[in-house]
Amino acid sequence: MPTTQHISIDKDLCIGSGQCALTAPKTFTQDDDGLSELLPHAEDAPADPLAREAARACPVQAITVADD
Repeated sequence: MPTTQHISIDKDLCIGSGQCALTAPKTFTQDDDGLSELLPHAEDAPADPLAREAARACPVQAITVADD
C-alpha cells in the first residue's frame, strides 16, 4: 500500500511566494488570493516525494508534511 501524507498549510503565515507550486506542481497550487492551497486530488493521492521539498522551500515555513 502506498504511503500517504497529511499536508497542512498555515494560511496566516503564507505570503504567496509560490515556491510550493513550483516545487511540487502535482500537489500545490495558488488560490485566487495567491496563497498556497492543495490541489483537490492531493488529499487522497499517494505521497508526493516533492511535497516535503516544497515545505522546505517555503520561505516562511507555512507548510507541514507528516507521513500517515
